[in-house]
Amino acid sequence: DMSRGLGDVYKRQRDSHVPWWYRESDPAEEREFTTAEAFPGLNLMTGFGADDSLVARITDMEGNDVHRWTIDWFELWPEPDHLSPLNGLIPKTRPGTFIHGAALTTEGDLVFNFEYLGLVRLDPCGNVVWRLPYPTHHSVHIDEDDTIWVSGRRNHYEEDPRFTNYKPHFFEPTVLQVSPDGEILQEISILEVFQASPYAGMLYLRTRAHDSSEVTGDVMHLNDVEPFPASMEPGFFDEGDVAVSLRNINTVLVFDSNTRDIKFLRTGQFIRQHDPDFIDGNSLSIFDNNNNVGNWRTGSSQILLFTADEEKPRVIYKGDQDRPFYTSIMGKHQWLANGNILITESRMGRAMEINPAGEIVWQLYNRVNDNQVGWLTDAQRIPLE
Repeated sequence: DMSRGLGDVYKRQRDSHVPWWYRESDPAEEREFTTAEAFPGLNLMTGFGADDSLVARITDMEGNDVHRWTIDWFELWPEPDHLSPLNGLIPKTRPGTFIHGAALTTEGDLVFNFEYLGLVRLDPCGNVVWRLPYPTHHSVHIDEDDTIWVSGRRNHYEEDPRFTNYKPHFFEPTVLQVSPDGEILQEISILEVFQASPYAGMLYLRTRAHDSSEVTGDVMHLNDVEPFPASMEPGFFDEGDVAVSLRNINTVLVFDSNTRDIKFLRTGQFIRQHDPDFIDGNSLSIFDNNNNVGNWRTGSSQILLFTADEEKPRVIYKGDQDRPFYTSIMGKHQWLANGNILITESRMGRAMEINPAGEIVWQLYNRVNDNQVGWLTDAQRIPLE
């Protein structure tokens, strides 16, 4: 019994007998390759391995393992006392959950989310350094001072006087700042950020009633948290700013983590997006799932670039029939130092690197056997050192 309550994503693939976390693949058509234009380094890959396992691995550019962690929820968190049967998230059978959001520390430790179940830090040998019993999910970002920023949420089974017309059961999205030792330094409620802003109406975009603003459930669906890098030259964006993505209201915003003031907001210019990344002091890019169709053969996700002083984004890369690129959910991207972009096409189990001309210069599949690929939650290029 997978974690019920995460929605239709857990349904098995139609007309197939394989679980949703695998898909059939033709290695003759879906080939791995690398070219001289690819940015050198190693790759941190997280996703599903063979036999319903969870895997985090570091590979070389040809896809060979340099290091691997086999992740097992039941071994790493044998007594999950922080989970409530009310939310239906207590895993029953393997894999039970999945890795969603991961990052490496300077010591080579792996910090990752068990989706909606908690944050874990493992050393290179797979030993637990610490566990944070908080419903973390989707994204992990380690700042330059080793502080960890992560998406979180609080489950509300009763009405909360802070949030008028939010009816239980509902989720309160939170931004967590966590110390390298696993202590919560700061917890920021996104609902409270909106309440104190000129954008309070964003709290009720998902109301269904004709004469009421009542909402319930997963109103926002926070799926990314990223602080402005201290080493980046500031502009409109500055140190202390935090970018977040709210999938269910098609919104990305940047707020000041000190004052909680919203200083940048874009909504409705993308569909069920993920992963806003600061590119420089005046711009950020967004992984637009562009999820207005349900078929990967006709869908086209895209990478958009926004500047603080312009309303209209620039399309950096978009899938089409000649170069398919589509994932209805999940997905991440990373700008590399040579101007290339590393893209995680999660549902296809593919990582690909494109150059500024939009040509694929490197490609790797999360292949679990000769004819199956596992979903890939994230691929990151990391320095050789």
